[in-house]
Amino acid sequence: MSPPRYIISRIADPIFAVFIGISAAATRINREEKEKGRTTQETLNTLRR
Repeated sequence: MSPPRYIISRIADPIFAVFIGISAAATRINREEKEKGRTTQETLNTLRR
């Protein structure tokens, strides 16, 4: 069996995956809120509450 292959490194790959996941979620939330007529600033204020 060959050793596992990493895109960046053993430690950086999971961090990179979490970053991509959070970015995708933020993009989707922002898009859905804009469809409802809210600005990005209004969305950020709502998320901070």
